[in-house]
Amino acid sequence: MLVRGAVLTVVLLGLVAFSVLLAKVTLTPSPASEDLVTANLRPGRSLRQYAEDYTFLAACKQAGGNLLLGVPFGLLLPFFVPRRLRMIRTTLLTAVAMAVVELIQGALVEGRAFDVDDVILNTAGALLGYFVLGRRISHRYYTYTDASGSPGPSAEKPEAEPKRAPGPAARTKAAPTKAAPTKAAATKAARTKAGQRDRPKPAASAPAKKRGARTGRTDGAASGGRRATGSGAVRSLLDRLRGR
Repeated sequence: MLVRGAVLTVVLLGLVAFSVLLAKVTLTPSPASEDLVTANLRPGRSLRQYAEDYTFLAACKQAGGNLLLGVPFGLLLPFFVPRRLRMIRTTLLTAVAMAVVELIQGALVEGRAFDVDDVILNTAGALLGYFVLGRRISHRYYTYTDASGSPGPSAEKPEAEPKRAPGPAARTKAAPTKAAPTKAAATKAARTKAGQRDRPKPAASAPAKKRGARTGRTDGAASGGRRATGSGAVRSLLDRLRGR
């Protein structure tokens, strides 16, 4: 945490110092150039003029100076922008900042005018500084902060993954299964069945016995009546035969 704070403080101080230098270089009036400079809204017009009307050293001074003014943006801004699309965000911030500076030059500063080619050169210088050194040092900084457990300002929250419904195989596995009976439970069940088999049957109750006795008497009387009726018929038949 201490190292992270120290690095950000140094970078911030460097950005402030560069802003002061940029203001001094670009916003200083130049009365001698008031009749020479004109606003340029056509990309490439000033670059063509540098190549045709200026000497080689003068052209390198003009174009190289604008490139160098954009390099600190590529070195310092990656520490303050999120990791996602870092190069694009650095480029856009540089272009916006330098466009504002050029507009202030053309509107308020004597002897200076808005030039779109200066904005293009400054943005190209920021990209050059980012690819040469800014990307490496910012990557090492974020790697160190992540390893130490104190993520930088560009740390983004991970998106929550959507929950997936369990498939048929998972549902089959998750279904509850009946537990197999243990040995002790099986032995207990066998003893219970054996006890039920050996248990004597309950004796018939008194009303049931009385009903059985009555039923037996009734059956005996009926059978005796049937026998008496049969012997009487035989006797009457014999008496008839004797009378004849």
